[in-house]
Amino acid sequence: MRLMNGSIKARWLAPLMAVGSYLAAPAVFAAPAVQGYMMNVQLVPAVCSLDPQRNKKRKCLEGYSLNITGLFPETRSKDCVAGSAVKLSPIQAKVVARVMPDENARNALWHEIGGCVPMNASQYFRTIINYAEKLKIPEELTSQETRQMQSAALRSKMVRLNSGLPVNGVQFSCQPSYAGSILTDIKICYKSNGAYRPCTGIVSSNCPSSFIIKGSF
Repeated sequence: MRLMNGSIKARWLAPLMAVGSYLAAPAVFAAPAVQGYMMNVQLVPAVCSLDPQRNKKRKCLEGYSLNITGLFPETRSKDCVAGSAVKLSPIQAKVVARVMPDENARNALWHEIGGCVPMNASQYFRTIINYAEKLKIPEELTSQETRQMQSAALRSKMVRLNSGLPVNGVQFSCQPSYAGSILTDIKICYKSNGAYRPCTGIVSSNCPSSFIIKGSF
């Protein structure tokens, strides 16, 4: 795939740089317990069109359709700052850049949540790649055509394409525009072992029954 405030922050950690998203562990044993994860898949044409400031970013300039903004742990810890920097081999960095092209965003993400995952940075980004490669995306999300789509229809396609994904294991985020609500993010929920699971109440859709899917560049 080419891809929190108050009590909320205590459960789903979100990076400040992720639009429409949620905000090396020093040692594996030091990380708090994780009940599950939420991976946020961002629709690049949508967010680039809604925010002109993003047009200069690599993902906008190079015509990405999708972008992973992060894999966010469900944890009750309020302090998830990483105790180490991101150190990826050149080969791994190149692979990660296919779904997370902004190196500064990757570094900021790890800094914000690295202390709350039972992995080092290399393992964490490898996990993101594994999840991204496994996830099957409906063709409507990578098409060059801008279209209107029913939320129920897109959810049904996601569930049909991804074996084991429950109906409430995928949630959508939208932003308003002059033309109507535009789909900007898809949230996929996982158990700590990587299996799909229903999203908890803190991860929910804010989209209307029908929304716009912005065509790729």
